[in-house]
Amino acid sequence: MALGPKGKRLSFELRLRQKLWGMGVPALVLAGYLLWDEGWFAVLVGVCCVAMGWALVVSLVMESVVKPMQTLSNVIAGLREDDFSFRARGGRRNDAVGDLAIEVNALAAMLQMQRGSALEAVALAERVMSAMQTPVLAFDGVGRVQMMNPAAERVFGLELGAVMGVPGAAVGLDGLLVQKEEEPVSLGGAEAGSRWVVKRTGFRMQGIPHVLVVLSEVSSALREEERNAWRRLVRVMGHEINNSLTPIKSIAGSLRMRLPKEGADDLARGLGVIENRAESLNRFLQAYRQLSGLPKPRLGRVPVGLLVERVVSLERGVTVEVVRGEAELSVWIDEDQVQQALINLVKNAVEAAMGPDTDSKPMVQVGWGRDKGEVAIWVLDNGPGITNPDNLFVPFYTTKPEGTGIGLALALQIAEAHQGTVRLTNRTDGIGCRAEIRLPV
Repeated sequence: MALGPKGKRLSFELRLRQKLWGMGVPALVLAGYLLWDEGWFAVLVGVCCVAMGWALVVSLVMESVVKPMQTLSNVIAGLREDDFSFRARGGRRNDAVGDLAIEVNALAAMLQMQRGSALEAVALAERVMSAMQTPVLAFDGVGRVQMMNPAAERVFGLELGAVMGVPGAAVGLDGLLVQKEEEPVSLGGAEAGSRWVVKRTGFRMQGIPHVLVVLSEVSSALREEERNAWRRLVRVMGHEINNSLTPIKSIAGSLRMRLPKEGADDLARGLGVIENRAESLNRFLQAYRQLSGLPKPRLGRVPVGLLVERVVSLERGVTVEVVRGEAELSVWIDEDQVQQALINLVKNAVEAAMGPDTDSKPMVQVGWGRDKGEVAIWVLDNGPGITNPDNLFVPFYTTKPEGTGIGLALALQIAEAHQGTVRLTNRTDGIGCRAEIRLPV
């Protein structure tokens, strides 16, 4: 290792220049020796001429050696900075520098192709993550949020730009890192009434351990299992119940008609109760058949505004106000089924607004809009609001004297058949309830 006066390593160019000038010293000595007899002036001129010629040789050699190496250095520096536009010129085989230039160019081309493939893969992954309806999050080794797809933003009501690099505990997401896997739970901040299964896996990014969290919504699957259980139950019991109800109702009616007009009030009243209860049980079975026998949707493109207008026109009890949204917005749905779901939501809103617990003038509004890739059709009322949210979608549960308890359950089943959801929440801008059906665009 060549060192300078202060013990520092000399540059390659300086070392090469020193060696070249060292190789020229014998030529200078020889020129002086041959011209010595001609006098000191001849010696000076001769030595100067030889020195200038040798300086030209040194300059040419330095340029031919250093310039290609500087070019290759620039190419490699560009590769380090992810700039693959630089290429080394003059590459040819059977030449030391030329072979090096060819290999560096080949390396640059390979890295450029791999870089392009990596960018395409990342873009595809981002597009897939954005299109997924399943919430996906990533945390670093200390529990800070590093990634969150739009589905997760919607479920937890957060934005990635606001929580990027923030500890999960600060935004209520730390439970995802400790929750038992394969165990359905309701997570804080998630959509009301939804049940989720948490799955975690580890990966490395830039050598740092990360945790990928995927949430699977299992509420629909659980409700489908419940519906299947109801269908099996009704197949077992329906036939026998119908066979019993029909003769009971018929015999009770016939006996009541044969009673004398006077002196048999208690007996007539008892037979009337039997007949009425048989009729109520029959209505219950018919309502169950309606809920369990929903056909598959027959999809078509339907304008949302026209759909809402048709639903509102059917309501005569209260003047329903329409809050118009995007005029050209349309959805791919079974119009009859979704219309029935909206009719049930509007009917519930009207009954709540006109209920005995409401002192103000009944008010019901229906509107629509686009929200994060979905169409939201909402119904507002000024009734007493929701008092028992746990039983909202339980079939046959009702607080109305004449209700069947299938309106909301049927609306939810229709929405889920269209890959959508139904939500009911108490209003935050006043008294009443907000019902919302969300459907994919």
